[in-house]
Amino acid sequence: MRILLTGATGYIGKRLLPVLVNKGHEVVCVVRDKHRCAFSAGVKQAIQLFEADLLDETSLENIPDNIDLAYYLVHSMSDSADYQEQEKKSAVNFRNRLNRTKVKQVIYLSGIVNDQSLSKHLKSRLTVENELAKGNFALTTLRSGIIIGSGSASFEIIRDLVEKLPVMVAPRWLKTRCQPIAISDVIRFLVGCINDTSVFNKSFDIGGTEILTYKEMLLLFAHERGLKRLIVTVPVMTPRLSSYWLYFVTSTSYKLATSLVESMRVEVIARPNSLAQHFGIQLLTYSESLKKAFIKIEQNEIVSSWKDSFISGQLSGQLSDFINVPKFGCYTDVRVMPVASPDFAIEKIWRIGGATGWYYANWLWQIRGLMDKMAGGVGLRRGRTSSDSIKEGDAIDFWRVIYASKNEGRLLLYAEMKLPGEAWLEFKLRNNQLVQTATFRPKGLWGRLYWYMVMPFHELIFKGMLRKIVN
Repeated sequence: MRILLTGATGYIGKRLLPVLVNKGHEVVCVVRDKHRCAFSAGVKQAIQLFEADLLDETSLENIPDNIDLAYYLVHSMSDSADYQEQEKKSAVNFRNRLNRTKVKQVIYLSGIVNDQSLSKHLKSRLTVENELAKGNFALTTLRSGIIIGSGSASFEIIRDLVEKLPVMVAPRWLKTRCQPIAISDVIRFLVGCINDTSVFNKSFDIGGTEILTYKEMLLLFAHERGLKRLIVTVPVMTPRLSSYWLYFVTSTSYKLATSLVESMRVEVIARPNSLAQHFGIQLLTYSESLKKAFIKIEQNEIVSSWKDSFISGQLSGQLSDFINVPKFGCYTDVRVMPVASPDFAIEKIWRIGGATGWYYANWLWQIRGLMDKMAGGVGLRRGRTSSDSIKEGDAIDFWRVIYASKNEGRLLLYAEMKLPGEAWLEFKLRNNQLVQTATFRPKGLWGRLYWYMVMPFHELIFKGMLRKIVN
């Protein structure tokens, strides 16, 4: 079948795409930015890529007409005032374009919405479902709760809380019940629905085998990790305080934390159905889901991570908007050092950040990360998805990868920390020399003062980091 896949660079899409390719489907991926599509060579050869923005109706003309089936895997956790209207508009534009194609079925992954008191995000997803249902195609909606897998937002937040806090004084919504499901089971459901007429124009809740409170999920995670944890819930923690609690303890951004807190106060329990039996899916337990995630992490095989999505940081727009480092009105710190072994240097550059650190004065980087977190930035807690692989669009601590080419010996990072301006950090290997360039484009007087204030630290950090990379 010829399948249209939206959200191909997202957490779910990155995992679904190779499965579709391996099953012999011809996949057409619609993405906002081709520069973020760092797929494997085998996948790249088997797919077609089209750039389009669902909010721009004219750009959707790039979608081919001869489509048999489409996946709608586009969600937003933005806190912008009009994000609900944007999600609705995206769905309407998508529906209108598909109405002029040969598509027979659309599969939409939504959230469980069977509670009378829905969060804004779940209401928005229900609106999207209702808009898609007006199309000239059969709509199949899978409504999922908490998704557990290596790199998922839920898994990473649970891991941060459990591994960092021996004792937790937590908000009362930890007593809210939910029904977590393994990411591998979600993919099985998404694939199973393909061209199955028995699921046309129907919606199904999908969940795992257990109904657990968030507190129970944290304690079971601790048990699997061999950790003893004490959790005390208190009724006095407001939603705002709860959001700050998640924001400062975990790697999540504040806007994502506020969205999660609002959603976690609502029970998301799947209504019974026989879809798993129909597809022959043996659902994993919560503990089994955790064990699979641990194996992927230990083997450095995390396929996708929510931390690499733009919602985790400050970047807006396409990567190509930041690839041309400005020169006019900028301050630069350029350092050059001879390299005895270019291969050795490039491998060290490709491991920078995350658990490896920044090679010199890591304590200063940690202080800067803490300062950024206190100012409402991302801090250093995002780390990196892979310990030795870098792709365009990846997050590395408070940087975003704009360009990465081992063959060219070039890595370009854009700062997502809170700054009075914009900053880039670039590594280039040229003629057995490593050129390390920090560029800062200040915004106003405060931006200029900021540059001169941090110059002494740059002298220490950048010089030491360059020396450690080449030696």
